[in-house]
Amino acid sequence: MTNSLISSMTRNAIIAALYVVITILAYPLSYNVIQFRISEILVLLVFFRKDYAWGITLGCALANVMSALGLFDILFGTIATLLACLCVMFCKHLLTACAFPIIFNAFIVGFELWWLLGEPFWVAVGWVALGELVVMVVGYIIFMLLRKRKDFLKTLGAKQNLDFKF
Repeated sequence: MTNSLISSMTRNAIIAALYVVITILAYPLSYNVIQFRISEILVLLVFFRKDYAWGITLGCALANVMSALGLFDILFGTIATLLACLCVMFCKHLLTACAFPIIFNAFIVGFELWWLLGEPFWVAVGWVALGELVVMVVGYIIFMLLRKRKDFLKTLGAKQNLDFKF
């Protein structure tokens, strides 16, 4: 194995672990109809490095093992996060990147909550979207503040969007 492959695998393992730990530490906020999954901020890392999608997706799948909805949440929640990552990796603006986790989670997880729990569809979509919006706004602010640090992009191992402004 090459050093870059080992480095990528290590970084992704750390990201997956962070996603799981943050989700579980914020357990009451991370699951159910009204959720503020703080770990979803990590999806924005894909804006800087496409390969981080692996760690985030794995972390989401592992975190969803703790969900009361079981296999369905592992499947639907992970698909929502994976699709968000796939779109974020091609964004040129951080603000645009924030929209994808909101949209995919709102509709996919909202559908899941409607289907499994009988929640009114648009209510479930709305609550999930609101929670994800709050998390993405916080994430956006954090990344905009961090960009002022000279070592931020280097620490991330950023390979794209090195001159992002908004």
